[in-house]
Amino acid sequence: MSATPLRRPLGTILGAILIASLGLAHAAEPAKVGFVYIGPTGDHGWTYSHDQGRKAVETRFGAQVKTSFVENVPETADAERVFRELAQQGYKVVYATSFGYMNQMAKVAKTFPGTTFMHATGYKTAKNMGVYDIRTYEGAYMLGVVAGKSSKSGKLGVVGSIPIPEVIRNINAFTIGARSVNPKASTKVIWVNSWFDPGKEREAALALIAQGSDVLMQNTDSPAVVQTAQEKGVQAFGWDSDMSKFGGKAQLAASVLNWGVIYNKTTEDVLAGKWQSSDIWWGVKEGAINIDNFSATLPADVRKLAETRRDAIKAGTLHPFTGPLKDQAGKPFLAAGQVYADADLKKMNFYVEGVEGNVPK
Repeated sequence: MSATPLRRPLGTILGAILIASLGLAHAAEPAKVGFVYIGPTGDHGWTYSHDQGRKAVETRFGAQVKTSFVENVPETADAERVFRELAQQGYKVVYATSFGYMNQMAKVAKTFPGTTFMHATGYKTAKNMGVYDIRTYEGAYMLGVVAGKSSKSGKLGVVGSIPIPEVIRNINAFTIGARSVNPKASTKVIWVNSWFDPGKEREAALALIAQGSDVLMQNTDSPAVVQTAQEKGVQAFGWDSDMSKFGGKAQLAASVLNWGVIYNKTTEDVLAGKWQSSDIWWGVKEGAINIDNFSATLPADVRKLAETRRDAIKAGTLHPFTGPLKDQAGKPFLAAGQVYADADLKKMNFYVEGVEGNVPK
């Protein structure tokens, strides 16, 4: 007698199909990827460049991810609240894009071990928290080379944001680059104690110009410095992105960030389940930063020199912080041929020779 297969009731079959379809729908849900910004996405500087990186993630992963961002988040308890809410909402990875978010993110990371947290420019890590940064000093150095060649007075100016090692390092690299082509070049710095404050940035630029600076760099986020430079007939640089549309006659070149290469790699590792906490610090070599958007009025030999220096950095044959180098007081801190270690660069708290004034306490 042959066996007869058991026949399940129609309702049971339909229920199984429904459960299976719901399972497939759940499996197809995109991974949530969150970004927390210090400023507005329209700042045309730091936050704008990070948001371009977020868009690169969307382009790279398509329906696999769903990205979102929260802008204008202060470096206070508000940041902790935002990180916590994103984790509670099931975000797979959360990117924090400002140094001042470090302690808040480290605290939240302890509470949500299943979420991957990534903090930009910081140094605290955990099993589920990594750090990442771009070697912005490489861009500052390249701009310095152009500045040293372009300045008629040899007096350069920098509008500084907040005196942390990252910004001091950029000021020093800019000055080293300028003095590599004009040993008499000097740099004045005015601090605005804010990442994004167009009014203060403008006032600082005006003060530097009044003190004789004819080429300006900034480590702030708005295009106010480039706008002011054009208004006053001096020259400046785009910082973090191309700012020529705000001062096409003033901008000599731009240091352009590409956070997308970091965000794509990290997101890929998280989705693949192979992410591990690490300290990412990428630069020209990895395609994370470049000097670009040269002015049509910039002499061809100056552009070629800047690009040659860039290519040497990419090849590993040039490091901006290579001795002999002296500090502001004229005391050697790096012997001839010696390269400043990353660990020392990350805690830099002094000016190099050629920078005027004192580092704020």
